[in-house]
Amino acid sequence: MITCTKIIEMTNNDVFKKLRVALKFRDDDIVSILALVDFKISKSELGAFFRKEEHPNYMECGDQVLRNFLNGLVIHLRGTKENPKEPGAVLLENTPKPKVQKEEDRSFKTKQLKNVDRNVTNVKYKNKKRD
Repeated sequence: MITCTKIIEMTNNDVFKKLRVALKFRDDDIVSILALVDFKISKSELGAFFRKEEHPNYMECGDQVLRNFLNGLVIHLRGTKENPKEPGAVLLENTPKPKVQKEEDRSFKTKQLKNVDRNVTNVKYKNKKRD
């Protein structure tokens, strides 16, 4: 039996993109995480890492950028030795809270149902199939 496995090599850009999506980070979050390890980068430089390879402004993410991001991510999630954090609590801060419906939105359906004419009788169709 011959098995064919396809090996997909991931670039630093791919790893960076997947971490960004999985952790639900925005550019501001990534810039602040990189600032934790004294690595300064602008949003436009950061955006170049997340573009498609065919795009003219695409920039390859170097090992140094990814390494600094990962080191900053550790500090962001765990905190420092002097000020430790609970990683689960930090991740929960980034998750969007469910939106609470307003009373006006909930009552929209009831308002619409009040406007329905209940005196309409059921219509019998002539072309209805008979059993």
